[in-house]
Amino acid sequence: MNPIYKIPRSVLVVIYTAGLQVLMLERAGWSDFWQSVTGSIDREDEPLHETAAREVREETGIDVAHYRLEDWGMENEFEIFKRHRSRYAPGVTHNLEHIFGLELPQPVPVRLEPAEHLRYEW
Repeated sequence: MNPIYKIPRSVLVVIYTAGLQVLMLERAGWSDFWQSVTGSIDREDEPLHETAAREVREETGIDVAHYRLEDWGMENEFEIFKRHRSRYAPGVTHNLEHIFGLELPQPVPVRLEPAEHLRYEW
């Protein structure tokens, strides 16, 4: 696949506390759209666990090495929003997303990437 195109394979990381508080991030450029940490693999051979750790660090500043990142063994296939399809190779319409969970003992401060998210809530 051409490296200028995004690879239609991604991760979703649900970050939650032992008390079942869930971290949600408001997407920049998409008013009132809230999500968990998400992101695409950077290369075809990048392990999904590494993608998940990288995306958590980039989007929240949280280092997963201090906690338990768990592969939940679930995947979602979804249609890529038409407004984002130009990022993918011609003809690519769907993405396969692998799901992880990251349990923290309690809520922690989050360092947002301003180009990606406006605010967060636990």
